[in-house]
Amino acid sequence: MPNISTLLTFLAALVVLEITPGPDMMLVIARGIGQGRRIAFLTVVGMVFLAGLFQVGLLVLGVTSLLQAYPSGLVALQWAGALYMLYLGARLIWSSFGSHKNKRVPVTQISDWTAIRDGAINSLTNPKSLLFMFAFLPQFVDPNVGPVWVQLLVLGSIQKLAGVVSLGSVAMASGTVGQWLKSWPGLLPWQERFTGFVMIGLGLRLLVYGNPAHRH
Repeated sequence: MPNISTLLTFLAALVVLEITPGPDMMLVIARGIGQGRRIAFLTVVGMVFLAGLFQVGLLVLGVTSLLQAYPSGLVALQWAGALYMLYLGARLIWSSFGSHKNKRVPVTQISDWTAIRDGAINSLTNPKSLLFMFAFLPQFVDPNVGPVWVQLLVLGSIQKLAGVVSLGSVAMASGTVGQWLKSWPGLLPWQERFTGFVMIGLGLRLLVYGNPAHRH
């Protein structure tokens, strides 16, 4: 187990990480406004539990060393996530114009599993979360105070569970805004377009971040 001093320092860094807007937070906001609180919360479930299961597991199994040896693996992961976000965003924007033209309710309600899956994919390709977990988090590990894998497991789990509070609060707030917007039918097409543009923005950010020329 990490000692108290190390744990407090880690928690302070984690608070800064959680309150800083990033791809995960932006996707939750988009989901809340576009599809409501339930879908936003399920997106958080995907980010925290599904993605967290893979991320913490990989961290404990030593992917930190692997990524340091083969940094191109992280870049490839980021680009795959970026292309997926661009695809989802473009599809949402396209469908919003078609729905508006046909005078139907334009907001496309996605399934529970789709919300969980998209949240997991976004978190797994989120540079902010990945770099903190695989580059910054290991700096808080001290081999002299216990097994390294136990410390990585504890710190990684704390990081992911912190998202329940921070992202869950964002999901509730954005879902409330989305519910209010539903009382104005003329704004409904823009809810879907907003979600689409946010996803495209996330994708472009990942593409730029994944380009080694922009890392310095």
